[in-house]
Amino acid sequence: MDLKNRLKMSFLIIIILPICLAIMTGKLIIEYQLNSIQKTYDMEFNTMQVITNPIQILNRVTRDVFNRIKTKAMKTPWELEDLEYIKELNSELQEKYSFLVVRKDEEIIFVGNAAKYSSVKNNLPSYNNHSTEVDGGIYLGGKNPILLKQQDFLYQDGSKGTIFVLTDVDNVVPQLKASAVQAVISFVLIIIITAFILIVWLYRGIIKPLNVLKRATKEMKEGNLNYSISVNSNDEIGQLCEDFEEMRIHLKELIEVKMQYEENSRELLSNISHDLKTPLTAIKGYAEGIIDGVADNPQKLDRYVKTIYTKANDMSSLVDELSLYARIDNNTVPYNFSIIGVDDYFCDCVDELSFELEIKNIKLEYENLVATDCKVIIDTEQLKRVIHNIVGNAVKYMGKPEGTVKVKLTDSGDMVEVEIEDSGCGIAEKDLPNIFERFYRADASRNSKQGGSGLGLAIAKKVIEEHGGNIWAKSEVGVGTSIIFTIMKWTDKEHIEKKFSKIKKGLELQVKD
Repeated sequence: MDLKNRLKMSFLIIIILPICLAIMTGKLIIEYQLNSIQKTYDMEFNTMQVITNPIQILNRVTRDVFNRIKTKAMKTPWELEDLEYIKELNSELQEKYSFLVVRKDEEIIFVGNAAKYSSVKNNLPSYNNHSTEVDGGIYLGGKNPILLKQQDFLYQDGSKGTIFVLTDVDNVVPQLKASAVQAVISFVLIIIITAFILIVWLYRGIIKPLNVLKRATKEMKEGNLNYSISVNSNDEIGQLCEDFEEMRIHLKELIEVKMQYEENSRELLSNISHDLKTPLTAIKGYAEGIIDGVADNPQKLDRYVKTIYTKANDMSSLVDELSLYARIDNNTVPYNFSIIGVDDYFCDCVDELSFELEIKNIKLEYENLVATDCKVIIDTEQLKRVIHNIVGNAVKYMGKPEGTVKVKLTDSGDMVEVEIEDSGCGIAEKDLPNIFERFYRADASRNSKQGGSGLGLAIAKKVIEEHGGNIWAKSEVGVGTSIIFTIMKWTDKEHIEKKFSKIKKGLELQVKD
């Protein structure tokens, strides 16, 4: 649940839950207390009667006894002169928190409860005074409220008699007081339960994830990028935690890449300084030989000058390679694609390399297994650089007095697969996955003697990917190495542009027909 809906739900819970619980609890309390009242006083009434007309309920408590008194007063008033009968009625009323008071003229001749009577004795109505009677009774308020019923009659001697039935309002229905107390306690408990539920819910959904995020932020601030967080929620905070975790992973990767880049750069600088130092030392030595007159004949002088020239070219090639890779890595190298016959192109490349390899006792073989009219779309200069880099590596690390380099073309659907295989010393299995990484050189101590920056295959990989192809390697130590890459066949402009739009965003494809 997202945070917005969670807050809406919290608002509804804080309103609806207390109301529902209060209604349910109130209903249970009222039903329980009404059942208790009905059992105590042997009466039947409903909840609405208690709430809307409590005086009527109080009247009903003594209704049976009062009706008997009323009947006696009308038919056999002399029976009301019998104090034993009066005492019997009073005993019955005491079970209902009521009592009798009997008056003859102005004299009180019987009091059923002296303590309660003392609080109302001055408020007893006069004979035949029913002006304030409500529902058959008079409510006398004060510190000890009393409900009073009055029945007048005449004694046999002509005296005016009155029997009062007084009901203690405070004690007649004690269950109602208990109900009020229980209702207040229940309401407080309902508020506490509701608050507890909301606190737990909000803590689990908001506060707890925020604490996790706060801890992770502190760990990251202190430089610990290995502290991982996991929050099982789909709301905004959960998404924030997921984004934070992705940011942590990305930042960690960036730092690791930066550290690796710095390490590679240090290694590169070390290699470059060594590779530059070697030709510079040679150039300096031969130049000093010329200056000191060591080259004392034309043949020796010519050899010294050619050596200086060769070493200067090596330095220039190394600097050019570094500059090229920097431009390729920053995607600032322009590509000029053209459609060309694959067989013609590779025949020219093989012819160009054959003489150079022949001088080094390396045989160059070429095999074309694709159709002779097959055309590919390539940048001829950049792809030639790839081939030269791969063949140059094969020659450099041949490790044998004689060897073979074979270029083989095969059909692979929409692509042409180019395999350049050598019979050199091979590459160890542990190094094979890394040979296309920049600055990487297998067996650095041995390869440093061979020279080079370790950028040749990294440049080849970048160029092939820009052509929409892939490049990989197979090798066996002591047998040889195969570098395989793919280039795209030419079918039609729309098809090629569609494929390039997926692979090379922002690259303008120039097709020269």
